[in-house]
Parts: sequence; C-alpha cells; structure tokens
Amino acid sequence: MLLAYAGFFLASDCVIFGLFRQGTLSFWVICIDGSNSELLSNSSLLLGYPVMIKASAGGGGKGMRIAWDDEETRDGFRFSSQEAASSFGDDRLLIEKFIDNPRHIEIQVLGDKHGNAVWLNERECSIQRRNQKVVEEAPSIFLDSKTRRAMGEQAVALAKAVKYSSAGTVEFLVDSKKNFYFLEMNTRLQVEHPVTECITGLDLVQEMIRVAKGYPLRHKQADIPINGWAVECRVYAEDPYKSFGLPSIGRLSQYQEPIHLPGVRVDSGIQPGSDISIYYDPMISKLITYGSDRTEALKRMEDALDNYIIRGVTHNIALLREVIINSRFIEGDINTKFLSDVYPDGFKGHKLTENERKQLLAIASSLFVAFQLRAQRFQEHETSRVPIIKPQMANWELSVKLHDEVHTVIASNSGPTFSVEVDGSKLNVTSTWNLASPLLSVNVDGIQRTIQCLSREAGGNMSIQFLGTVYQVHVLTKLAAELNKFMLEKVAEDTSSVLRSPMPGVVVAVSVKPGDMVAEGQEICVIEAMKMQNSMTAGKTGKVKSVHCKAGDTVGEGDLLVELE
Repeated sequence: MLLAYAGFFLASDCVIFGLFRQGTLSFWVICIDGSNSELLSNSSLLLGYPVMIKASAGGGGKGMRIAWDDEETRDGFRFSSQEAASSFGDDRLLIEKFIDNPRHIEIQVLGDKHGNAVWLNERECSIQRRNQKVVEEAPSIFLDSKTRRAMGEQAVALAKAVKYSSAGTVEFLVDSKKNFYFLEMNTRLQVEHPVTECITGLDLVQEMIRVAKGYPLRHKQADIPINGWAVECRVYAEDPYKSFGLPSIGRLSQYQEPIHLPGVRVDSGIQPGSDISIYYDPMISKLITYGSDRTEALKRMEDALDNYIIRGVTHNIALLREVIINSRFIEGDINTKFLSDVYPDGFKGHKLTENERKQLLAIASSLFVAFQLRAQRFQEHETSRVPIIKPQMANWELSVKLHDEVHTVIASNSGPTFSVEVDGSKLNVTSTWNLASPLLSVNVDGIQRTIQCLSREAGGNMSIQFLGTVYQVHVLTKLAAELNKFMLEKVAEDTSSVLRSPMPGVVVAVSVKPGDMVAEGQEICVIEAMKMQNSMTAGKTGKVKSVHCKAGDTVGEGDLLVELE
C-alpha cells in the first residue's frame, strides 16, 4: 500500500494533508484544535517533482529517497520499500513535496495527561548526509524570538490536538525567509535530545517517566530558559571519504571517551572490545559539548574530537571536525545540502595550510627520532643497547614524504624539545614524548596540538591523526631513502574492470550474469549495509566476464563482486 502526505501549516491552527492515489494528491484541511476538518472541494491536484519518498514507520534516514522524475520515483519506491521492510517491518511509504535547500529545525515538546504541554525551544539539525542528521545544536543561530515562538506554539497546538502525553518532537523545514513547513512529528525521544537538556536544564527522560506515571508537568512555558549553547556530533563507524560515510565494521581494539575535558558529555553503549557489525546502525556514540555561547561550545567540540580515541574501526571524526571549523558553518550559513555544497567532489579530509603542513612534517620527524632514541635504551636504564644509529648524532638528516612530495628535514633534540628544519623554516617541537600513550600533546612554536600516532612500521610508514584527519607520512633516514629507490612498487589494480564492495554487507540482488553487456552507470547489484540499500554500478561499458556473488551472500569491504572483460 502506498500512502502519502504533504503536510504544512496553513494558519496558526490548521494543517493541510494529502493522500497519493494513481499519480494525484487529494488534499484535506484539518484544524488541529479539533473543531472541524473538511475536504477541499473534492479536488485532486498533481504533486509535481521533486518529491521525497520515505518510510511511514521510519526514522534515522532509513527508507528515504529524493526523486526528480518518474524513473527515480520507481527506483526510489523499490529501495525505500525494501529498506522500510528490513528496518521497521513495515513497507508502507509516504510521499511529500521536496523543498530544496531548506533548514531542518525541530521543536521539542512535552505534554502530560492533564492537557498541559510546553515547547522546549528548537534544535538545528541541518547538517545531514543521506537524510540522516550528523551535527545538531541548540538553539538555532538562524531563528529570531518571533519565529521561535510561532513554531513552538504551533508544535504545542498539534500536541494538544492529538492529546499527546510524553516527550515528542515536531520537525519543520524552514526556508531562507523563515517560512516554516510541517514535516512530521516523532512520538519518541530523539537522538539529539541532550542538546535540549543542556540549554534548558531539564532531564527529558525523567520528565517522560513522571508523565507516564500520571503526574502533571512541573514547568510552565515561562519557566523554560535558553541558557548557553550545546552542540552534538554523531560519531559513526563509517568511512567519511565514501559518500560522506559508508559503514565500517570491526572490533574496538581501543576506545577512550574525552570526558575528562570540561563541558563534554558522551552518550554511548559500547566499550573496548565491542563489535560493530553489519546488522545494526553504525553509531558509536553521541558527543555533546556545552558552553556559555556558541563559540565556546564549538571550541570544546573541536578539543573533544581531537581527544577521542577510537581504534579498530574507521570513524567519521575527520568529517565532524571539518564541519564545525568550516567558515560557512561558523557563520550559520547552512542547509540540508551543506555537505554536498561544501564538498562537491566528496570529502577529502582537512586541507593543510602551509604552516600546518610544516607543523605535521616537524611532528612526524620528531616522533621518528623519539622512537629511534627510545629503541637505543633499556627501559628505566641509561645503558644503551648496541646502537643501529650512533646515539650521539647531533643532527638527524631525514627524508619525509607527505602527499607524494618528499621533503628533506634536519632534526636535533635537547631534552624534550626537538629543533626541526623543514623547507627553510625552523620549528621547535616540545612534548613529554610518552610514546606508549595513545594521545600526545605537542607544542609547536607555542601552538598546542593534540595528535594520535595510530601506527608505525619498520619501513618508515606512520599514520598520524592531526587536526582530525589521518595522514600517511613516510619517514626515513637519508641513507634508507636512497636505498629505498631500488625497491619495486606494487602495480595498482585496474578498478574500471572490476566491481568491489565498498563496504561490508549482504547482497540483496544481482542484476547481471556472465556474457551480459552492461553500460557505464548500470546497476550490477544491490548491497544492504546496516539497513541501508546501496546500488552498485558498472564503472565502464563492457561484457560481464564473471560474477562472484549471489543474493544472500555476506561480503566484506573490498570483496570482488563482478569482473568485466
């Protein structure tokens, strides 16, 4: 059964809804004070493209597709209904008019069984990927007090009209002129509810329990404040370099939340050793920071992301950090297409400035020398082992490779400080150099940085998390670098002739067989990962040579699916 609605407020007390039947929408006006409802002159109107197809029982971006024409509608219906059945056990869909470039702003409401209801201000949830929220904050930098009150009053009117008793969220799309359109009401606690708790001081879970017990609300509308600013980042086990976040699976080999920092809250249900599987949502935690104003809340979030230790799975901290330091985000110039607008070619990680590049090269060089010096000594003794490199070397001549560029670096140390000369600049790098710690606080010419050395190989490869992004740095001594030129390099695979799974998941359908001709962009198979269905397409036009999967197979990231001749 295909249902649909296009709901938005006509006046302070009315909503317009519609039912989609055979390509047309029949509209009704429903007055939410309950006094009346009437059919609009028995008329039927075409909805028109673009439209949003979404699961009627859905949430969290599952079962949602935007369609701009008939073909996309057919594909969207197929994928959305399958995702809806898989995620919610209900394949019914809603269709609504899609509003381009809006903000997604929602109002938290709280009602009791005695006819009372209040609104607890708004949450800005416009930073999204695949229609799923990534960064939320409260309050919204965009709303003025007049619009906030109008949205809050209509949200409360809707809650009272249906005699709603509990915490709930009324979601709106808001255009650039502060016109707002009803989207849906979520009759549950939202993932992003902590930011509301931070600025109001209310414990929403406690209030829900009190309401369920039958107690009246303890607060009047005039009692609801806006104190400070709160930001929430959804930390996912995802690869942000693939469509802003395709699922990653694995076991958390090391996990440490940054709750030692001021103004930081972490809501999670995992611990070191927990498995992230293909069968559930890939969220690791909700990271919340609170400050007296937005600037302080964002700075605390930046520090919290730098101090968050997650090993064993790929995560999206690099993307989250880039969002909150982006100039458009800081200025409040955001909408639901923010990620695709800012990163039209996909997310590539942090783009280093010239000074940041030199800082990273200096830190990597210092780390390399620190590891070499540690290897020359027995633990807790000054006695040197038989040195591979002379322990009294005044200067270390190094070859450091970053982003396919090779830099000659000269480093020397005096106690905890390394003096590093790179690209004509001399930088002083100071730290405790506790190389066993997963976090390392480093001072580079007075600038404090928190880094993580994720891995280090004997061949000189180092993975360093710097400013949220993981960089691959190759550090060798001058002699080793000269000898390394004689090493053979692995030939890269021709990826246009093969289709590999970009994520772990289950094969839902395979659309081709050996001998079939396929066109570039044609669907080859469908993979479901964490309740989301993803269409895998051909990279070029050609004939199918072999198929290495079938419906129902479980595949891992990088597994070969189909080969073309």
